Amino acid sequence: MGRSPVRQQQAAIEMPEEPTQALRFGQARSARSAAVLEDYVELIADLLAAHGEARAIEVAKRLGVTHPTAVKSIARLKRDGLVTARPYRGIFLTEAGRALAERVRARHRLMVALLVAVGVPAEAAEADAEGMEHYASEATLKAFAGFLKRRR
Repeated sequence: MGRSPVRQQQAAIEMPEEPTQALRFGQARSARSAAVLEDYVELIADLLAAHGEARAIEVAKRLGVTHPTAVKSIARLKRDGLVTARPYRGIFLTEAGRALAERVRARHRLMVALLVAVGVPAEAAEADAEGMEHYASEATLKAFAGFLKRRR
């Protein structure tokens, strides 16, 4: 008697070794945590460039979070040395914050360019890149950049 279709499918699944799989899941959790901070830094940089100031209430509105949530995340950015904030003066990026914002912006542009190159409409590419930019490894980003360069 042969194996059931479920058993055949289960037999076909090859699981990575436990340490490898744990490392992958750990990297994904770390990327999710970093993505939030990167979104804040990127938005603060955009607000500073467009309006000359960034305030917690505007950050909250644009990220679609409550003001207390924004204040909590901004406090974390301050602890991490990415922003400074002065009462009644707004939020400012440190040198490290500006560097991070530039890296995130470059990853975003690369991801949009790749998505458009494979046929994704520009509007959808912009929206999709907002999430994807945080999760791609440096090796993947380098491969994407090489692919796009070879297409030119």
